[in-house]
Amino acid sequence: MSLNIEITDSHENAVVKLHNAYTGEGARPKFLLICEHASLFIPPELNGLGLELSVISSHVGWDLGAMALARLLMKKLNAPLVAQQVSRLVYDCNRPPEDASATPEKSEIFEIIGNKNLSQAAKDERAAKYYMPFHNMVTSVVENELNHKNQPIIVTIHSFTGKYYGKNRDVEIGILHDEDTRLSDVMLDLAKNNAKFKFERNVPYGPKDGVTHSLKEYALPHGLHNVMIEVRNNLLADGKAQEVMAEILAGYLLTAGDLVGET
Repeated sequence: MSLNIEITDSHENAVVKLHNAYTGEGARPKFLLICEHASLFIPPELNGLGLELSVISSHVGWDLGAMALARLLMKKLNAPLVAQQVSRLVYDCNRPPEDASATPEKSEIFEIIGNKNLSQAAKDERAAKYYMPFHNMVTSVVENELNHKNQPIIVTIHSFTGKYYGKNRDVEIGILHDEDTRLSDVMLDLAKNNAKFKFERNVPYGPKDGVTHSLKEYALPHGLHNVMIEVRNNLLADGKAQEVMAEILAGYLLTAGDLVGET
């Protein structure tokens, strides 16, 4: 698999980055993309959290192919994209600070040594340093659009491993939602006759797994249409595969966005 790794220097870049910000020209963006697990970077002062690079660079440390897919969707949808720039093992920005899995002590079968027995003060410091800048960035973009009478569709982009705890997953693409099913319903209806890929609802994760934090935090309070997309990472193995997936998803998002906008 081509990892498309981008190592970010923590001394030169923020822990979160806004790509393709709206410049004030043309129509305001119809979508806001979020990629919470875009990077495998662990700041040097954390000593790799005690992990081998092979673990950090696997699905344990980040969502392989998710950022590449998000970038392609950003261009096809002409949407701003907020991406985290540190590994989810440092802080999972799709979890609130009070959630123990925000700084996980274990991921699948791997013990995250550098997260073991963190004091509450250490957890608070991680949240302040890595979650709050991300949270503030997304919140700022959303509120700016709302202030301009625009209601962007919130789309979060993720990937998942095809083998989990030693078992193969047949799921290919998950369309995830919390209590607001409007956009997901339309996308799943559009995708039901897709001959290339199988789309399923709230798999391999769903609200019960605590994965819809970003949807609940940034979309639901404002009544914004929203969806979380999970793609099995072998379907994002290289540039060609990523382009195919981006083309399909962009088409469904644009059509679904138009349809829910009419209701």
